[in-house]
Amino acid sequence: MPTYNFAVVVDDWDMRITHVFRGDEHINNTPWQINIFRALGAPLPRFGHCPIILGDDGQKLSKRRGAVSVTAYEDAGYLPEAMLNYLARLGWSHGDDELFSREQMVQWFDGSHLARSPAQWDPAKLAWVNAHYMKSADDGRLAGLVAAQLQRRGLSAPAAEQLLPACALFKDRCSTVVELADWIEMMIIDIKPRGEDLAAHVPDGLRPALQDLRERFSGIAWDKASIAQAMKDVLALHKLKMPQLAPALRVLVCGRTQTPSIDAVLALFARETVLARLRGV
Repeated sequence: MPTYNFAVVVDDWDMRITHVFRGDEHINNTPWQINIFRALGAPLPRFGHCPIILGDDGQKLSKRRGAVSVTAYEDAGYLPEAMLNYLARLGWSHGDDELFSREQMVQWFDGSHLARSPAQWDPAKLAWVNAHYMKSADDGRLAGLVAAQLQRRGLSAPAAEQLLPACALFKDRCSTVVELADWIEMMIIDIKPRGEDLAAHVPDGLRPALQDLRERFSGIAWDKASIAQAMKDVLALHKLKMPQLAPALRVLVCGRTQTPSIDAVLALFARETVLARLRGV
């Protein structure tokens, strides 16, 4: 459209644009715009055209089809440094490097090594990159992000003395802040273990040991070392193995069959919460 090409040139001239990088579907527009720049006596920018980004279905990703806003990715729990890293690597390379800081991107990018063929959006790769940045993120920062996620769910975050160590313990298992919030949510909402998990991991023969453990939990110092010792004492007394006791505690207290070390997890909970969830076994 003549009006489009004219408006683009005037806009770039007004903003003193020196370099134009855009998708290669604009190659056909570029000669028109060059002629308009020259006709107006405006300084000519340098033009570069990059391959387009394809969605995971192989079709063009655009604002009208398949695209998701940046704020949607923020709401989904992706960190900005992970998004920058993934987007940069999507259409550009620096050797075999997959992970690099913002400072490295600024230092290394010179307009060369751009991809020559369309890049494909890969949600799994983005999740992998985000997981890397989750592991190295400051726990206090993650705690603030988790608190915001929980607030969206109508929940109040645990106190800082619970939330910070919880972020430190669970972040290695998470690809997004949303997943981290899911882990921490189990500490503050009523959980309902699945019937099949109870049947598989909390047999009737284990209940006396669980009742004994609950009584011991009520009178010990509430820290990882004391919890671990109470569990060892119950295992020895009832002639059980940890692979019998730990899954039952995970199901009853956490509503999950897999967690980090169960003594470390229990220490994050309020003692009263653990005792309440073991009541009636």
